[in-house]
Amino acid sequence: MDFQHVSVLLWETIEGLNIKPNGIYVDGTAGGAGHSTQIAKKLDPQQGGRLISIDKDPDAIETATERLKPYPAAQVVRGDFKDIPQILDELQIDKVDGIMLDLGVSSRQLDTAERGFSYHFDSRLDMRMSQHGLSAYDVVNTYSKEDLIRILRDYGEEKFAPRIASAIVQAREEKPVETTFELVDLIKQALPAAAKRGKGHPAKQTFQAIRIEVNHELDYLKECIDGSFERLKPGGRFCIITFHSLEDRIVKQMFASYTVGCTCPPEFPVCVCGKKPRAKLVSRKPIEPSQEEIEQNNRSRSAKLRVLERLAD
Repeated sequence: MDFQHVSVLLWETIEGLNIKPNGIYVDGTAGGAGHSTQIAKKLDPQQGGRLISIDKDPDAIETATERLKPYPAAQVVRGDFKDIPQILDELQIDKVDGIMLDLGVSSRQLDTAERGFSYHFDSRLDMRMSQHGLSAYDVVNTYSKEDLIRILRDYGEEKFAPRIASAIVQAREEKPVETTFELVDLIKQALPAAAKRGKGHPAKQTFQAIRIEVNHELDYLKECIDGSFERLKPGGRFCIITFHSLEDRIVKQMFASYTVGCTCPPEFPVCVCGKKPRAKLVSRKPIEPSQEEIEQNNRSRSAKLRVLERLAD
């Protein structure tokens, strides 16, 4: 299995994790094992160094298992990043020194036509990262017009959501919308001419919205951050790479919430709430790819890395 994926912000993430040879680390989105491989190289299993590399895509699991074979510190587990606490429990691991997530869709997922992620290839609508459960076909053909509008607006930030939803509902009354190109054509027909001449592919936001709905990406991200933060040791780092504003907003807001200390009214002479910051931001602004990286990998252009460090309780 050749699971191609160019790791984005690779060295910035490795630096952000501040890896110790005897530390325990989690890569919650193994993909092609690019980040995992570099983490594993820095670990010494004789000192207790350990990497848990997780993915829900069976193709990624096959590839990561093969690529991490040379590194005895690495262990590959099939699962969802939202389940990191449960996976650690099953492995009898209490606390870890670092956790990372790369929330991008892998190059293999995008470029494998039959996975149905891309508007550039004609295939059956799918978009399931886990390859089971609710699919894009189900969303497009069974969701009500109101629910379609909601996900296109909330997850795709598509201002023409009502027009696109109406076009989908009208078309599926004749026959199911079965392929990516059928959906692309409906989107193009629904958009005004000026919108189709705009920057980027006219189907980009709709496809993003449906993919997020199929994979529960935003809900699972919140669940993951909440549960995983509790498993960090003091001094442990949490690194998350996002690729669109909805993900980045969640990470930014949740990370910021851990850095809040005293919440007493400003007129109080002394703190009575006793609240202390639980974490600090390693970098106040997100780390973005260099121009050189963008030129080498255009898909990195929207990436942002945020790094949080847990403080002592």
